[in-house]
Amino acid sequence: MAFEITDEFLENLIGLIYKNDDAAIKVLFEEVHFADIAEVLDEVNFDEAIYIIKLLDSEKTSEILTELDEDTREKILENLSAKEIADEVGEMDSDDAADIIGELSEERQERVIDALEDDELAADIKELLSYEDNTAGALMAKELVKVYETWTVAGCMRRIRGQAKEVTRVHSIYVVDKQDKLVGRLSLKDLIIAKAEQKIAEISKTKVDAVNVNENDEEVAKIMAKYDLEAIPVVDDNNILLGRITIDDIVDVLKEEADKDYQMAAGLTQDVDSDDSIFELTKARLPWLFLGLVGGVGAFIIMEGFHDIFSKYGTLFFFTPLIAAMAGNVGVQSSAIIVQGLANDDVKGSIYGRLLKEMLLAALNGVILALFLFIFVWIYKGEVNLSLAISVSLVVVIIIAGLIGTFVPLFLHKRGIDPAIATGPFITTSNDIFGILIYFMIAKMILGI
Repeated sequence: MAFEITDEFLENLIGLIYKNDDAAIKVLFEEVHFADIAEVLDEVNFDEAIYIIKLLDSEKTSEILTELDEDTREKILENLSAKEIADEVGEMDSDDAADIIGELSEERQERVIDALEDDELAADIKELLSYEDNTAGALMAKELVKVYETWTVAGCMRRIRGQAKEVTRVHSIYVVDKQDKLVGRLSLKDLIIAKAEQKIAEISKTKVDAVNVNENDEEVAKIMAKYDLEAIPVVDDNNILLGRITIDDIVDVLKEEADKDYQMAAGLTQDVDSDDSIFELTKARLPWLFLGLVGGVGAFIIMEGFHDIFSKYGTLFFFTPLIAAMAGNVGVQSSAIIVQGLANDDVKGSIYGRLLKEMLLAALNGVILALFLFIFVWIYKGEVNLSLAISVSLVVVIIIAGLIGTFVPLFLHKRGIDPAIATGPFITTSNDIFGILIYFMIAKMILGI
C-alpha cells in the first residue's frame, strides 16, 4: 500500500520532534521510502525538516536530498556544514553527488569536495562538474562495470564483484581494450553461461550504442527511447569509456523538457513555479502578455481600416471574435501536432509535403464548418451574400492558420530554436491578426464595398 501523509502522522511526528524523541522518530521512518520522506519534509516547517535530516543516517538522507524540491533542498544545504554535505554526497552515485554540489557556490563546492573522504569520488565529481550543462557528460555517472577483452571469463567474474559493489544496478558490462576504448558489451547471462577459460572478446557483442560526452541530453533521451535502452555508455572523441547514463536520469530530462515546453506554450519565458516571487513571475509572464497587447492593437488598427464596412454590414463586426478564435484554435492545433512530432523525431519528409497535407486537412475542416456557418447566418439574417462572405472567409482563415501553425515550428526547428514557442501566444496572436485581416478583405471583395 502506498504511504499516505495524514494529519495524524504529521501531528505524531511534530510531537516527537519537540519531545526530542530521536529513537521514536527513527522507528517512525524505518519502513518509509525516501521519496515519501522527502514529501514529509515539504509538509513540515524548515526547522523540523533540518532536525529530521540531521537525525537520520546519511545512507537514507542522501536519497532524500535528491528527491526534495529544489528550493527546499537549497535552504537545507545552506544550513548544513561542508562536512555534513560531504557525508551526504559520499553515499550518492557520482552523478547525483555532482548535481547536489553543483547547486552550491564555487567556494562551498571546493570546501565540500575537500571534505570528501573518498578521493576517487572527489575526482569523479570534479570531472562531472567540468562538463557543460545539458550534455551527456553532465548527466552521466562514473559508476559502471567494465572488463577488458583479454580477460578470461573466470578472471572477469572475480574482478567484477568489486566493481559491482559501487553500482546501484548492473544493466550491462562494458568491454574495453587496453587503451580503455569501448569495443563491446556483455550481458550477465552471457557471462554466466560462458566457459571459464573463454576470452571476453569471444563472448561479447561488438555492436554497442554509445553517446559522445558532449552530446545534448535531449538527443541522448531520443536515442535511449528509440532503442529502448535502460542504460547507455558515454565515450569521448577517442571512444574512451567515461561513464554511463541510466534511464532514471533520462526520465528527469524528459520531465524537465516537458515542463519547459508546457510553460512556453502557456506564454512563460522562463522556468517558474507558484512559490516564486511576484517579481520573478512578472518577468516570466510579461513578455508574452506584451505580445498579446501588441496583437490586440494590431487587430484594432486593422478593424479601424475597414470601418466603412460596418456602416452597411454591421453584422460582420459581431462575427470577428468567431473568426479570430477559429484562426487561433486551428493554428495551435497544427503547431502542437508538429511540435510533438519534432520532439518524438516523427516528422519525416519535406516541409512542402507537410504544408500540402495541412492545407488539404484545413480545407476539409474549413468547408464543413463553413457550411454550418453559412446555413446559420442565412437563416438568422436572410442575406445570401453576407452568409457567403463570412463562410468563405472562415475557410480561407482556417487554411492560412493551419499553414502558419505548421510552417512556424518547422522553421524554428530548422533555425535551432525550440519549436514549443510556436504553440503558445505567439501563434495565437499572429493568427488572430492575419485572420481578421483576411476576413475583412474577403468580405469587402464579395460584398462589393
